[in-house]
Amino acid sequence: MIHLPDLITDLALILGAAAVTTLIFKKLKQPLVLGYIVAGLLVGPHVSLLPTVNDVENVKTWSEIGVIFLLFSLGLEFSFKKLIKVGGSASVTAIVEVVVMLLLGYFAGQLLGWSRMDSIFLGGILSISSTTIIIRAFEELGVKRQKFAGLVFGILVVEDLVAIVLLVLLSTLAVSQQFAGMEMVFSVVKLVFFLVAWFVAGIFFLPTLLKLTHKLVNEETLLVMSIGLCLLMVVLASQAGFSPALGAFIMGSILAETTQAEKIEHLVTPVKELFGAVFFVSVGMLIDPAMLVRYGGPVALITVITIVGKLFSSTAGALISGQPLKSSVQTGMSLAQIGEFSFIIATLGLTLKVTSDFLYPVAVAVSAITTFTTPYLIRYAEPFYNKLMQWLPKRWTDALERYSSAAQTISVVSDWQLVLRSYFTNIVVFSVIIIAITLLSFYYVLPWAIEQTEGNLGLILTAGATLLLVLPFLWALAVRRLSSEAAGNMWKQQKFRGPLLLLYISRIALGVFLVGFLLDRFFSTPVALVVTAVIIVLLLLFSGRIQAFYGRIEARFLTNFNEREASNKAAVLAPWDAHLAEITMQADSPGLGLTLEELALRERYGINIALIRRGDLLLTAPGKWERLYPGDLLTVIGTDEQLEKFSRHIEPDAPHTLAGEDEDEVELRQFLVKKVSPFVGKNIREAGLREQTKGIVLGIERSGVRMLNPESTTLLEEGDIVWIAGNSKKLQSFLKQNHEVK
Repeated sequence: MIHLPDLITDLALILGAAAVTTLIFKKLKQPLVLGYIVAGLLVGPHVSLLPTVNDVENVKTWSEIGVIFLLFSLGLEFSFKKLIKVGGSASVTAIVEVVVMLLLGYFAGQLLGWSRMDSIFLGGILSISSTTIIIRAFEELGVKRQKFAGLVFGILVVEDLVAIVLLVLLSTLAVSQQFAGMEMVFSVVKLVFFLVAWFVAGIFFLPTLLKLTHKLVNEETLLVMSIGLCLLMVVLASQAGFSPALGAFIMGSILAETTQAEKIEHLVTPVKELFGAVFFVSVGMLIDPAMLVRYGGPVALITVITIVGKLFSSTAGALISGQPLKSSVQTGMSLAQIGEFSFIIATLGLTLKVTSDFLYPVAVAVSAITTFTTPYLIRYAEPFYNKLMQWLPKRWTDALERYSSAAQTISVVSDWQLVLRSYFTNIVVFSVIIIAITLLSFYYVLPWAIEQTEGNLGLILTAGATLLLVLPFLWALAVRRLSSEAAGNMWKQQKFRGPLLLLYISRIALGVFLVGFLLDRFFSTPVALVVTAVIIVLLLLFSGRIQAFYGRIEARFLTNFNEREASNKAAVLAPWDAHLAEITMQADSPGLGLTLEELALRERYGINIALIRRGDLLLTAPGKWERLYPGDLLTVIGTDEQLEKFSRHIEPDAPHTLAGEDEDEVELRQFLVKKVSPFVGKNIREAGLREQTKGIVLGIERSGVRMLNPESTTLLEEGDIVWIAGNSKKLQSFLKQNHEVK
């Protein structure tokens, strides 16, 4: 009889059990993750109903690969641009939720008499909601295109990044076994350094590599390249002292900015699901039913704390960020669970041997219970809101409504803020690049150069090559002008000249320091000082050439960074309770062939059409004479109720998507009509807003009074907040020309 390795036998057992349980859970309309966990419980060492896995260590190795691919896929969906665009509401809500749950988890652990490390890791486990469970619940309940769903997705993006930071901080804390402030600060600085270095290098090289090899790459080679790059970054992250999961996440987020992102995500999905299944099965294998019975009380308590704590903290965070009460309640009830990241944090504690054996199964049990409750909480969020409106005093609801309205008012970014932001970004990015090039050259290139040459020739050649590499970035750090328009406005005011000069001198001083840091790696201090002076002279003499060379580098980076965006995405932002959605005209949709004037959509449904996509043709802010044809993709604007009513009329059985998930050329912006604005005293038609932006004026807020869908004869007054949807580029140009930028 041929002997099979234990790994193959174990995989057959694991995947066979997983297949059966997931079919059952699919039939019961329950999340598949729970099926995997149950499968792991059945084939694990604590249950004897089925044959047991022989080599647990091999399964752990496969589960670690599963974590890598889960984080890689998460990175592909993440994209740093999404983080930039989620806005303040999602960021504030996520931070409030994470901080509150960290504290609640820690104090719950202390209340139960657990050790400090168990309590800290419990806080981390409870702080991150489950992206997988929420997305699946939204799809099943058909709420993915509602306004609050966009906020939830933004919160999940921020939470993903926070979870990565938590993994780093918890690892540091587990090693030091104490709250060492400087070690924590060093870990965060180190994380930021490597994130910036990897991201900048990845965006500069990888899209170019994919373009150069485009004709040679088919699906098979693209899959192999993607997984190879993922594992390479995993190795680099491990060498730098970070978890392998961080490396996988970073590579995924870099590839998410390329034009091949969707294709890579599609190709990697089967691999992720296979290894992810093994990971979740391995989670179930660690559950000891006897331990769950023993810790039934803590499981019940922590489950209640998770649901109530997340519901309260997320709702409060959304309210603080200026969201309406309804969206805040729906957001809070959507985020009341824990999931895959909680398992990863719990696994980290076990791997580092700093948490007790019972914490892992307790976390899994809480996740399982909250996974079951999530769809019901989302379904009953709106009825709960209606009850809440009946219970709350009217003065409270009026105050919340006023606060939400005020929070959406335009806040003009000052020139000083623009200058400081540009200086901070410039200093961080280019300091990281210069230090990274210096360290790579010193630790890797220099030893090789010394071996290949005699005497000090290798040292001199390496130092010279390194200086040539960093010169463009030194110029960008210390010499080039930043925020020239904003800085020019400030320079005209005498009181700002001193601070501006101080900022400029500080950039030069930092550049000199970094040159000294570089040269100190290669030469003695006196020689380093002399060469530093020579470099400063070179920067001044050849400033033009260095600037031109840096311009080419920056152009390449920005081209790669923006390549994925063939057109700007529409923001999920609209006046008050309105938002964007996309609806397709079907062959049997009523109203085909009629003009927009004849359809009277605004009068009948309260919605506006901002864009019609007809094949390759884009009609932004279509006029009343435009007709609708089968296959037209409409970007429409309205409230949840208006869009639901309109979609039932147009395409009762067709799926809908949030605008912003697919590319289009519509953007919603708001601007403040200032005292010096040329629009004061003119009506909407005379102001030419439609012609200048190819857009539609959706609403005006004046002294707290809201006017939705104002007539073209409405006069604009000083202090009006005007909401307008139109062509992205034209809107940005229009707002900039009229100094009405948000």
